[in-house]
Formats: sequence, C-alpha cells, structure tokens
Amino acid sequence: MTIDIGKEASAKVPARGIWGWMFFDWAAQPFFTVVTTFIFGPYFVSRLTADPVSAQTTWSNMATISSVIIAVLSPVLGSIADQSGARKPWIGFFAVIKIASLFALWGAAPGSPVIYPVIFMILASIAAEFSIVFNDSMMPRLVPKDDVGRLSNTAWGLGYLGGMIVLIAVVALLAGNPQTGKTILGLTPLFGLDANLGEDARITGPISAVWYFLFVLPMFFFTPDAPRGKPFGAAVRSGLHELRATLGELRRRHGISRFLIARMIYQDGVNGLLILGGTFAAGMFGWATIEIGIYGIILNVVAIFGCLIAGRVDRHLGSKTTVVISLVMLTVAAVGIISTGPGFTLFGLVPLSTADSGGLFGTAAEKAYILYGLLVGLAFGPVQASSRSYLARSVSLDEAGRYFGIYALSGRATSFMATLFFSLVTYWSGSARLGMATLILFLAGGLLLLLPTPYPADKAL
Repeated sequence: MTIDIGKEASAKVPARGIWGWMFFDWAAQPFFTVVTTFIFGPYFVSRLTADPVSAQTTWSNMATISSVIIAVLSPVLGSIADQSGARKPWIGFFAVIKIASLFALWGAAPGSPVIYPVIFMILASIAAEFSIVFNDSMMPRLVPKDDVGRLSNTAWGLGYLGGMIVLIAVVALLAGNPQTGKTILGLTPLFGLDANLGEDARITGPISAVWYFLFVLPMFFFTPDAPRGKPFGAAVRSGLHELRATLGELRRRHGISRFLIARMIYQDGVNGLLILGGTFAAGMFGWATIEIGIYGIILNVVAIFGCLIAGRVDRHLGSKTTVVISLVMLTVAAVGIISTGPGFTLFGLVPLSTADSGGLFGTAAEKAYILYGLLVGLAFGPVQASSRSYLARSVSLDEAGRYFGIYALSGRATSFMATLFFSLVTYWSGSARLGMATLILFLAGGLLLLLPTPYPADKAL
C-alpha cells in the first residue's frame, strides 16, 4: 500500500512510512503527559519541597527559560535543516540529550536541591521541542495538502493514546497512596516504589525515556527522509542566510505573518494551560499523584476522541475553522477553571457544597474542575494539530524546514510571557488563581487576531 504525496513530491510514501512518522508523536507524548503535566510536574510543586507556592514559581521559571532557548534557536535549526536536507540525524542527536536528561530525573528526591531537576527538565524540554521542529517539517512530504489535517490530527491523537497508556500504567501499577502504600487497584507498587520518597513520580522520567527510545525507531527505519544536502558547515552558513531572507520575506507574506503572530499569542495560552493546569489543581485541592493521574487519564481519553473528530472537521471545514472552535472552547474552559474554588464556581455566582463525599474528587468543586477540564481535553489537541496543518497547507516543500522553525518560534517566542505573567502575578498577589487568569488574555487575544487571517495563510489579505 502506498500513499501519493502530491504534485510537489517525486515519489510515493509507503503506509509504513506514514505510520512511522505518526509514531513519533506516540513516542514523544509521555514526556509531556506524565513528566511535564500530570505526574512529575505536580510532584515537583507539591512534594519536592515544603513551599508549594515557591516551587510553582520555580517550575514556571523553568518553563520560561526553556521557552526562550527554544524560541531563539528553533528558526536557526529549521533553516539549517532545509540546507542539510536530512532531518533524522538531528532528531537522533536531540534524542540522546532528551533520554539522558529524563533518566537523570530519578535523582529528584524530596528535600534534594531543586536546581538539578530544573536543569534536566530544561535540557529535556529543548531537546523534545527541537526534535518536533524536524519531525513536523517532514510532514508536507508525506501526503497531499488536502490530507495533512487528517494526518496531523491522527498523529496527535495517537500521541495522546501513547501518553494515556503510560499514565494509566503509572497510576494503576506504580503510584502508591502515601498513607496506604497501595496503588488505586490496591496493589503494591511495582519495583517496590515508595510514594513517600517520591519514587512513583520520579520513575516517570526513566519510563518516558525508554518509551521514546523504543517507539521513535519506526520513524528512523521506515519514514523516508529528505535527500542529503550540503555538508554541515555549508548548511549552517546557508541556513543563516536563508533565515535572514525568510524573515524579510515575511514582511511581504502578510497572511503567513498574521497567522504566525496569532499562533504565537494563543499558543502561549495553550502552553501555559498545559504546563500549569495540573500543578494549579494540585495546589488548590491537594491532589496527590493518584488524583492528578486519574484527571490526566480523563483528559487524554477525551483528547483522543477530540483529535479524531477534529481530523474530520479539518478535512471538510479546514484547519482555520478547527483552530477557531478549539480556541473558543479553551477560553471557556480557562474561565471555568480559574472561577472555581472550594465551595463555588463561576466566581461565586454558583455556590457549591463543601462536603467531601470521600474517595477521588470528593467535593463538588473538584467535579466542576473536571467538567471544565473536559473542554480542555477536547480542544488542546486539535488546536495544535490543526495549527500544524494550517502552516503545512500554506508553504512549499523546499521552505518547510525554515517555516516550521519559525512556527516553533511562534509557539515559544513569547510563551515565557505566559509563564512569566503567571509567576509575577502569583508572586505579587500570593494567589495562583490570579496568575492563571492571565492565560485568558493570550487565548482570547490570539483568537481575535486569527479571525481575519486568510486560509491558507499564503493567500492575499
């Protein structure tokens, strides 16, 4: 079985090549699911130190530093990739950094210096994001432009499925209750992990590393790469020249410029919601690994269906419509999340019982938080997958690397602003709720700028 990759390509890509490319998302997602968002991140905030507010600010600062590095270097690497041709050697190089950094997170025991996990999280984050630049730039070569939305959303959904499987395994088999020492299934944690030593959360680093190593291999074995181009030194020089030319070119390509700026703003809000949402819930409700894990499983189940539905919407209505619908849902969800606290939701307009029924998510406020979280689950995959296909439909094959590098820049260039705003407002006010409220500015602002943007983005305004 083969798939025609369109007029701009000279060959056909076998189905195993398509699946190999999609398995990159399957391989990469557990890092974002169990390390960054639902398990290690909340552990860092709530259990690594005795000061959750300070720890949350440190975690936010870690994300800010990572974002700045990613924003500065992604366009450079994307332009170099266009000149050097092959993407796989770059992905392999950054895989070594990511895997080594994730294994090192095992050393983040309670009471240990936080500087080491912060350094390793920065390294793992930038390696993961740089790999995504090269992987994304391979997409336009694989299928016709009409199919990139479906391909992108399917791959994103596959990634969430992989992340969910790892998350379920952690919650069901590894994460013990600190009081009972048993998992949610009543089992003794595998490998004798001790929740009181944070081992249930620390193990997510090595697990994500092994998962990534195993499942990124099909991409290396089966997915066709671009032909090799210039040697490294020449590729660097030409890439830097091309980057300067591309930045100048954007002044004339107004539609693509507007899309990238809009995406830069709304992706800041999406990144902030993903990075801080789990830690915010952990701080407000005192959720431990089990509660955070179950919440993450719920979101990932919903996200898989969200991506499958969005793939159809993207194909029939277009990437822009899919992104707009997703942003509206995320904005509504963010308002709901920050308006909910013990005994109330919608900023107190709807009072809730403070009685705790026992068990998981025992209060009404926790249940309301989960309902808002379902909107996040439905939308945060499609908004990213269809943004990726939006750009893929707007550029040619020979410029994919540099534009996806700038695309990564647009996703990170000001993302430090979202986490920085959160850190500053939380520090000044002492309220993480007010810090989270700043995310709405980014989601709504990006949406408003996107609405008049042409689709595809290379059309004239």
